[in-house]
Amino acid sequence: MKIGIIVGSVRQGRKAEQVGEWVAAAVAARDGVEATLLDIAAFDLPILMAPTPPENANKKYDDPLVTAWSQAIDAQDGYVFVTPEYNHSVPGALKNAYDLLGSEWSGKTVAFVGYGATGAIRSVEHWRQITAIFDMVGTVQQVGLGLHTDFAPDGGFTPVDRRTGELAATIDALVALTARR
Repeated sequence: MKIGIIVGSVRQGRKAEQVGEWVAAAVAARDGVEATLLDIAAFDLPILMAPTPPENANKKYDDPLVTAWSQAIDAQDGYVFVTPEYNHSVPGALKNAYDLLGSEWSGKTVAFVGYGATGAIRSVEHWRQITAIFDMVGTVQQVGLGLHTDFAPDGGFTPVDRRTGELAATIDALVALTARR
């Protein structure tokens, strides 16, 4: 089983990279599960401007950067979105990365690890609505990291003790859900 951990921020000084590595290590520790860290910043994705809607493109994109993204996403069986909350919603760069593709997401599983002032609750709820368009099945379990409780003043990632159990429960649910698909 292949689980892609999508690092959903491209901002300088972002926290998503540290969180993504934490999640990837936990996923990779599972027997029979391969974790792939997919950092959207590394893909240098363009803004969605293609004349053909992605869901009609049959995975044939004009831009080689989008093709590389498509292949990386299509190779996964399920995903963990590591998402910040920006202005009570999803980050634009991750939404664009999602919107650039179509059938690559279809029917796959997804879990969420969010971070923000209030644990990215609103961002994750918006993602649940967004991912439904491609019949993605999300776990009920999620991890909500607080900027004031799970990160040191210098920006270092220091999750409180209970987060390890929350992440384990989220991964358990994602692996079980993905195995049934």
